[in-house]
Parts: sequence; structure tokens; C-alpha cells
Amino acid sequence: MVGDNWKVVRRLVAIYGYVLREADVTGWPWWRALPIHLARILAAVVLDLTQGLVSMRAMSLVYTTLLSLVPLLAISFSVLKGFGAHNQMEPLLMQLLAPLGEKGAEITEQIIGFVENMNVGVLGSLGLGFLMLTVISLMQKIERAVNFAWRITQHRSFAQRFSSYLTVIVIGPVLVFSAVGITASLVAAPLVSEFTAIEPVGKLFDRAARIVPFLLIVAAFTFLYIFMPNTRVRVGPALAGGLFAGLLWQAVGWVFASFVVTSGQYDAIYSAFATLILFLIWLYLGWLILLLGASISFYVQNPRYIGGSYSPPVLSLRQREAAVLLVMREIARGFYRLRPLASAEALAESLQLPLDTIEEALGVLERGQAVTRSGDATPVYLPARAPEETSVAQLLDDARRSGEQDSGALRFGQRTHAIAGTMDRLDRAITDAFDEMSIKDLAYDSRAPGEEKSDSRPDKTPTPLHGGSRRAGLGDP
Repeated sequence: MVGDNWKVVRRLVAIYGYVLREADVTGWPWWRALPIHLARILAAVVLDLTQGLVSMRAMSLVYTTLLSLVPLLAISFSVLKGFGAHNQMEPLLMQLLAPLGEKGAEITEQIIGFVENMNVGVLGSLGLGFLMLTVISLMQKIERAVNFAWRITQHRSFAQRFSSYLTVIVIGPVLVFSAVGITASLVAAPLVSEFTAIEPVGKLFDRAARIVPFLLIVAAFTFLYIFMPNTRVRVGPALAGGLFAGLLWQAVGWVFASFVVTSGQYDAIYSAFATLILFLIWLYLGWLILLLGASISFYVQNPRYIGGSYSPPVLSLRQREAAVLLVMREIARGFYRLRPLASAEALAESLQLPLDTIEEALGVLERGQAVTRSGDATPVYLPARAPEETSVAQLLDDARRSGEQDSGALRFGQRTHAIAGTMDRLDRAITDAFDEMSIKDLAYDSRAPGEEKSDSRPDKTPTPLHGGSRRAGLGDP
């Protein structure tokens, strides 16, 4: 009997593994494929959570929030005071801390007291600078945490961070409180009151009014998922992450409120620290929800990462050289043909290569000062100098030396002078073979199969690129 039960369990586990990892749902109807796709996304998020790194990021944000919360609210309070909407801050804080019950009201009162006592006008330029630096450090931590969920290693520059964060800090509160004020004004309007007196319109309106706070939470999460990652996030995936985070926020808030009601023993154990501990726990849960929603939006936009089946490609030296030449050729072609500047995502789509491979090649080209990126939120790439001034030999040398460090781990001494001489001969052979060939020559002469010759080809006849018919695993460079 036990053996039969064990067989059933193993069978269920096998079906579970097949459905979440191996089943090809490409040709399935959407109503059958959608539940499996959602289950795979949730399984990927749970796997990320069990690895502990997401939880560590959330705990780090809790610490930064404690340092930055009052300065952030002080700046927002000063901005809102100019619009006469500063009185709306306390009700919003009360709503965010509602799961804490009476302790939430106590914390809100303390925070508002700190904010009102902080006079930004008497801080002076140095004090105001430190205040802004504290707030920007919180925004930077949030960006890095969301970038981690999106597998992004390149962060915004300081100038980008300052301008973008300042926009959010100044404009964000005005938009939020304006939306809240407009909603409240509409609800209190006489015409709306007369209209809602008619049944069943009144009941429908009351139910719709209860959904408005939830919709505002979903909109706030969606905005963060679009704005914070240092990449282009489509509205659909961001909305999916925002909806998931909003639902999870409501559910966790209800459970946490029930926990607080039955946590009288914590007051006896921790005394005055009980309120602080519950506040820290709620902050941690809030940041964890935000990061899990970011993971959802990432997996919706990048389904190849689901289930842990995707791992960044490990390129051989030859493949890295081919990727560098392919990316540089594509950027140079766009430069000469006056096409829109390409982002990393656009290059990956155009060349049909993984985004990780494109980013690695762009890193090589940036370090070699062959390309430069724009300062946009989604950076685009263009040649750092005229392509005819960059030789193919230089790019190949940059690709071969990428990641090389003079750490003493591999130094050519007296016993290895023959190896050093061989490496020098190899470098000279590459230089002699390709030093006369520029990126301009590569862009015009290395055409894809079936591609017509460009009418805008320069008068100079470039050196032809001969390389045989063998491919470098990434396409013929």
C-alpha cells in the first residue's frame, strides 16, 4: 500500500516537472497555455525567493528607509505645501500603515511630527545637500534592487540618477496627491451624490470607490517597474508586475493586520520596542512585495529565463571576437546610413543574438573606446570616433584582452620567454593581417547573404574581407 502511494507521488512529481519545465505549449490554445505559463512564472519567482538574495535586498532597503524616510517626506512636504496639499500626507501614511492598526496611527503621528519640525529653509545649502543626498541614496538602492531582479549590471550615471530621481521626488507626490484630491472631489460633488442616490447605481459606485485605493497601488507599482530598471520595460509586463504586487500587498496587509491584532504578547515581551519591530517587519514585507513584482515583470518580458532553463552564454574567444565585430559593424552601418541609433535590445533583435552576448560585446567596445553610449534612460550606442579611424585589428585585440588583469597570476618570466614570444608573434600576425582594414571597410564589404550593395558606398574601394566559409558560431562576421 505504501509502495503504491509512493508511486503516485513520484508520478505527480514527474507530471509537475514536465508541465513546468519540458512541455512545449507553443501550439496550444491560449486558455490552456496561459495557466501553465503563469505557473512557470510563479515557480521562477519562488525559486528566486528561496535563494535568499531577494530577501537580502529587501532587508537592505529597510535599513536605508529608516535613514531616508523623514528626509524624503520632508522634501515632499515642502513641495506639497506650495500646492496647499500637505494635509493629505497624513491620511496617505495612515493608509500605507493601516495593517499595523493602532500602532500604525502612532507611527504616523511620530513621523508627521518629525517632518513638521524639520524646517528645510533653515538647513542651509550644506544641510539641504546632505538631505538630498540621503534621499537620492534611497532611490539608488531601489534602482539597484530592481536592476538585480532584471539581471541588469549597468546602472545609471550620477547625472542621470540626479535628474531622474529629482523628477520623481518633486513631481511624484504632486501627481499622487492630485489624483487623490480629484477622486475625493468627484465623490463629494453634488451631481455625483444625486446620481448615486439612485439604486442600484449607489451600490455599484460604493463598490467601485473601494477599488480606487487598490488601483492607485497597482498604478504606483507599475510606474516604478517602468521607471526604475535601467532598461526599456514594456507597459504590459510592468502592469502584470504591478497587478501581482497590488494583489499581494492587499493579501499580505490583511494577514499582517490579523497578526497585529493577536500580537498582544509581543507588547509584554518587547515593551516599547514592539511598535518599532512591527514597523520594521511591515517595511520588510513591503519591499519584498515590490521586488517580487519586479521579478514577475522581468519574467513576463523575458520568458527564456523561466524555470532556470536559461543561463547566460559562455563565449569562446573566437565567438567573442565575432560578436564584437558583428555589433560594431551594425553600429557603423546605422551611422553611415543615418538610421536611428540602436540600443542593446535593438541590436539583439537585429542580429538575432542573446542580449547577454550583445551586452558583453558592447562592454568590450566601450572599454576599448570604440563606441560610446548616450545619456538616455535606455542608452543607445554610436561610434566614439569615425569608423574609418578604427581598425579591425584593434577590435580583435580588445576582444582578446577583455577581462585581462595584470595581477601576477600569469606573467611571462625567463622560463616562459618562448611563450611570450609566441604570443607577441600572434599579436603581430593579427595586426599585419587586419591593421589596414577599418570598420568602414567591414561595414560596406561584409554584407549579409543576399544583401544588395549600398548606393551610398564611398568612392574609396575598401579592402575586401576574406574569411572562408566557416562560421564563428554567431553568424559570419
